[in-house]
Formats: sequence, C-alpha cells, structure tokens
Amino acid sequence: MKTILAISLNPAVDISCEAENIEPTIKIRTHNQVHHPGGCGVNVARVIASLGGKPDLLYLAGGATGALLKDSLDQLPINQHRIASTGATRISYTVHELRSAFEYRFIPEGPAMMEAELEQALEIIDGLDFDYIVTTGSLPRSAPENSYARIGQIAAGKNAKLILDSSGEALRTTLEQAQVFIAKPSLEEMEQLVGKPLERDRAGEAAMEIINRRKTKNIVVSLGAQGAILAQESGLIHAPAPDVSIGSAVGAGDSFVGAMTFAIASGVDLEEAFHFGVAAGSAAVMTMGTQLCRVKDVVRLYQEGKSVRGASGDDRLSNVPLFRHVL
Repeated sequence: MKTILAISLNPAVDISCEAENIEPTIKIRTHNQVHHPGGCGVNVARVIASLGGKPDLLYLAGGATGALLKDSLDQLPINQHRIASTGATRISYTVHELRSAFEYRFIPEGPAMMEAELEQALEIIDGLDFDYIVTTGSLPRSAPENSYARIGQIAAGKNAKLILDSSGEALRTTLEQAQVFIAKPSLEEMEQLVGKPLERDRAGEAAMEIINRRKTKNIVVSLGAQGAILAQESGLIHAPAPDVSIGSAVGAGDSFVGAMTFAIASGVDLEEAFHFGVAAGSAAVMTMGTQLCRVKDVVRLYQEGKSVRGASGDDRLSNVPLFRHVL
C-alpha cells in the first residue's frame, strides 16, 4: 500500500453524550458519554486505520486535553508526528436529545497557531516520505490562508498527490497556488467558492469549469442526502446516497475522504474509490455521536451500490490484494 500522511492542524477531543431533553437555564443531565480523538485530519487517519492501513498523522496538541488526544491516538495503528502547541487542544461536544432525536453540536474555534508551529509542521512534512497527503478541515486561528498551499508545494516536490478537503479562503488559495489531485468540497463550500447558489446539476458544471481552468485534476462534491458528484476531465459521475437510518452526521465527510484515500492508495482506480467513499460517508451517518464508519457497514453499502449500478461482476476492489481483508 502506498503511504498516506494526514494533516490535522486544528484537532480536537470529541465528546458525545445523550440527554432526555435540552432546555435553557436548568441543569441538563447527560449519560452515555464517550470521547474520541477528533478533528478532520485525525478522523481521516482513524478511518484509514480501521480499514487496515497504517497512516502517518501530523497534528498539533497542547495542554491537558492535548495529552488526552495523544493517549487516545496511542491506541490506534497510526504513526504519530506530534507538535506541541502553546494553546490547549479544543474540546468539541455533541449532545443527542432523545425526546426530539435532534443533535446539538458545539464546535469551538481552537487555539491560535503560532508561526513557529507552522514552520515546524512544514519542516516535519518536508522530512517525511509519502505518496498521498490529505489536508482537511479549517485552519487554526492566525494560520495564513496559504498554509495548505505551502504543504501542497512540498508534496509536489516529492511527486506526492494532495487531497484537499477544506473551505473558504483556504480552499480557494490552495487551488490557486498548489497542485491539487482531488478537491472535496461540500455543496455549500462549492457555493462559497463560486459565489452563487448551486443546484446539483450546476454543482457538477461549476466543478468542470474549475477543472477546465486546470485548478485541480479531480473534484468530488458531497451533496448530503443526494449523494456525491465526481468531476474529471472525462466528465461527471453522480453516485446517489444509500438509504440508511440516520444516527449522526459527525464524521461523514471525513469517513468519505479516509475511505476514498485508502482505496486509491491500495491501487484502486479513482471512480471505484469514489463509490467506496460514498459508502463510507453513508456508513458514518448510521453511527451515533463521535463514532465514524464501521467497516462492516461500509462493505455492505458498497456491495449494494455496486449491484444497483449494474457492476455486480466488477471485482476491481476485491482483486486488489490489500483490499481483500476488507471485502
């Protein structure tokens, strides 16, 4: 399997719990509290590890919560490259209200990133060997908008491929200044990028316009319940979302990116990896709280989707040696 480096400049400790009902001013008693290492890049590494890979993960962590994040990651088959940050690692909190089945998510902005911390991260990345690098999520406060672009420039010097899942100016700047192999915005993030509302069909057209301007080779637009679109120079592919029971939306996009990256790094072609990513994103929606996709759900949804699209005889994934233990 080719090597994968996931980047998490703004990680978190993700805590989830349940409450009978949520009301203002009174104490809300919660139960079934669990915590997981979180933040987009961390989640991507978790998904890759759950599928049988052993990714590298570069992340910032500080304070007592940073120690808790590291302890949680120590339990996983992930090669860690930790940078000590001056600020404490943020804590994200998700509460599932049983009365309404609503989910309430509280996401703090996290600590500011010092210039020395960014330079240390770039130095570590420059010293590592990898084939794919995944930059995901929001940048920390004070981090320059070109931080991911600088990471992409280092990757290009190593002939490594950059997979980008970000938003706003970080997404725009990286597309302008770096060689991006795959960009994976959500529909909302695509609308921000092009500056106008988009229906599903127009999202695909907008993605093709960006590819035609040679800003990136491939764009995957996630559409939530409508599935996802893969835009390439050869055209558009739409994959509908499987019909699944909804537990929590936490980590769905990260599961998509992690599974797709794992498949590509295992030697699977991009189109089939895209469908595998759709299955993983939908599988994550089935789990509660801060859990990510379960392998058994990913495999079942992928196989069902393959049958629906008339590819029942297609064994491209199962013929990849490193994928056989998954399928």
